[in-house]
Amino acid sequence: MSSLYPLKFNPIFKERIWGGEKLKNLLAKELPANTKIGESWELSAVNGDISVVSNGFLKGNDLKELIEVYMGDLVGEKVYEKFGEDFPLLIKLIDASDDLSIQVHPNDKLAKERHNSFGKTEMWYVVGCDSDAKIYVGFNQEVDKNKYVSYLEKNKLAEILNTEISQKGDTYFIPAGRIHAIGKGNLIAEIQQTSDITYRMYDWGRVDDKGNPRELHTELAVDAIDYNVYPSYKSSYEAKDNQSNQLVDSPYFTTNLIKLNAGKGLETDYAMLDSFVIYMVLEGEINIAYPDGKEKASAGDTVLIPASLEQITLECHKNAEILEVYIK
Repeated sequence: MSSLYPLKFNPIFKERIWGGEKLKNLLAKELPANTKIGESWELSAVNGDISVVSNGFLKGNDLKELIEVYMGDLVGEKVYEKFGEDFPLLIKLIDASDDLSIQVHPNDKLAKERHNSFGKTEMWYVVGCDSDAKIYVGFNQEVDKNKYVSYLEKNKLAEILNTEISQKGDTYFIPAGRIHAIGKGNLIAEIQQTSDITYRMYDWGRVDDKGNPRELHTELAVDAIDYNVYPSYKSSYEAKDNQSNQLVDSPYFTTNLIKLNAGKGLETDYAMLDSFVIYMVLEGEINIAYPDGKEKASAGDTVLIPASLEQITLECHKNAEILEVYIK
């Protein structure tokens, strides 16, 4: 069996009513003409949308096939024991030229009961944003089920949501049950559990080109919402150059930020991790050096590092910003 190497995948583009131009303008994605692409699924094992390798001798194979063949060598022994041939994370880039719907995701228990699926805990990292872009996450006051329904019925749900002005680098951890919406003008890197279950509660009165509103899931959402108010919804972190800085540490995924200066490198030993690693390159250009060679990655690239590659060196030729994702 040939040795594994850093794997790239063809992005899966999703046309959305709120799609924009930032994937092309900021991350040099080659988008299909005359489309409103709102999402680029960078790494997916969702049925019907399984990522296909774009580099090396495994080119043309999909992620499920790779896990069938390489098992723990690809994803890590403990990850394989827990998830089998189901890849546990879905990695996206989201380009919002209009507000996304206000929504919530069920937790594992509710999703299992209703949909025979995993729940959806996720996180957002703001890759870029317009000066007036907003993030809606959590409530800004004490809310119970009745108060929530009352505001929803009056089309005033946004009034009780916590609203933040976006800045590049802002990070939000969004556990299942937390109400949220991405506001227009944001380009977001999203890391989430492998699940495509979303309950839309409010869509700003929007209709499609035939005048039809999008489907809402107001009844399903009521029992999925966490009505608690929290003192802060934004993750705080340090961003020291040329090292790995923790953004989010959860049972579902750990995400770190690496900012490399041109001419610098970062040697990493993943021997004790027992997990795949994902690099999302958001700025600049790097070489990913591993025992058998190197793989170049530029802004907009997402790369899967197999668990069997324990010694990795990131070589930076042009100031780079990278998200590093794995499961502890």
